[in-house]
Amino acid sequence: MAKVFVIHGPNLGLLGERKPEIYGKYTLDDINSELEFLAKQADIEIDFLQSDSEGEIVSKVGQAKNKYDVIIINPAGYTHTSIAIRDAVEAAGIDTIEVHLSNIYNREEFRNKSLIAPVCVGQVSGFGKNSYVLAFQAALEIIKSASL
Repeated sequence: MAKVFVIHGPNLGLLGERKPEIYGKYTLDDINSELEFLAKQADIEIDFLQSDSEGEIVSKVGQAKNKYDVIIINPAGYTHTSIAIRDAVEAAGIDTIEVHLSNIYNREEFRNKSLIAPVCVGQVSGFGKNSYVLAFQAALEIIKSASL
């Protein structure tokens, strides 16, 4: 059975409380529940990690090698600063999709550059929790293409 690993970066555990005008009123549990529902419909295993720790994210990406078919990652604030997460994604060699709830390109200038995106197969941003849904749909296409 195909497996998808969803990684939520720093402060995403505060969804629903932190800047709802930017990130929405839904919680991380709401997002995970929706993805679990979609995974069940598609007969895909799905695992989740939320971590505020850069080191833990790096470790979990490294441990994902040969275990998952696709990673969906919202590196949050680490998007713009973490060479370590970038290098872990690249080294793992797993098709990875970067996700953001907000459109990082119409926010503060320092948020306009992702260090992670160049080592991902794609990026979805600006659609709120639907960014995750769209990324999951892309993950399904990647999995389907790999099995042909």
